[in-house]
Amino acid sequence: MKSYRKELWFQISSRRGFANITSQVEQCLRESEIREGLCLVNAMHITASVFINDDEAGLHADYERWLEKLAPHEPTGQYRHNLTGEDNGDAHLKRQVMGREVVVAITQGRLDFGPWEQIFYGEFDGRRRKRVLVKIIGD
Repeated sequence: MKSYRKELWFQISSRRGFANITSQVEQCLRESEIREGLCLVNAMHITASVFINDDEAGLHADYERWLEKLAPHEPTGQYRHNLTGEDNGDAHLKRQVMGREVVVAITQGRLDFGPWEQIFYGEFDGRRRKRVLVKIIGD
């Protein structure tokens, strides 16, 4: 069994945003030369997420609106976490809802997606560099 590891770095210029990272993960798969196995992709920061869904702007706007209703950024005083001097209590909650990681099967050297599935990096406290781990195992 082979193993491959790579860190991808992202910097979203706004507080919140989504980036389609499917092509970067596919590049990792090509570099790994693994034909059958599993690919783990996970955010290495507690205010960011990795998830799978459709690459459709309306859906992403819906996520933004829905997440802001669930855990609004303001007033920042509503979060005990922010008593530490941070202002990102909402970002931790948003990450919890959207998830830390995804695992995708690898079949015949390709990510084995369903229709319309793509991998996204979700940022909830941006404006600084953060990393995503890609770990691929298989033969």
